[in-house]
Amino acid sequence: MIQTETARTAAPALPPELQSPRAKLVYLYLTTKGDATVSEMGDSLGMKKISLYSILKTLKKEGMVACDGDTYALN
Repeated sequence: MIQTETARTAAPALPPELQSPRAKLVYLYLTTKGDATVSEMGDSLGMKKISLYSILKTLKKEGMVACDGDTYALN
């Protein structure tokens, strides 16, 4: 008899202060990707750059993301 094990991957925990669905999406994207430019996020998430800049500004203000040039990553 062959035993199989189902691997369960826990979803990354979202900070409770994230209320916006778009902010949650950006946060989860950075959780899985590691770091990304606004262009990469826009292409992958189907979001406009102007929206992403607004979200990233808020996440940066809250201390959740850091920016190095045009690349963003979680703190």
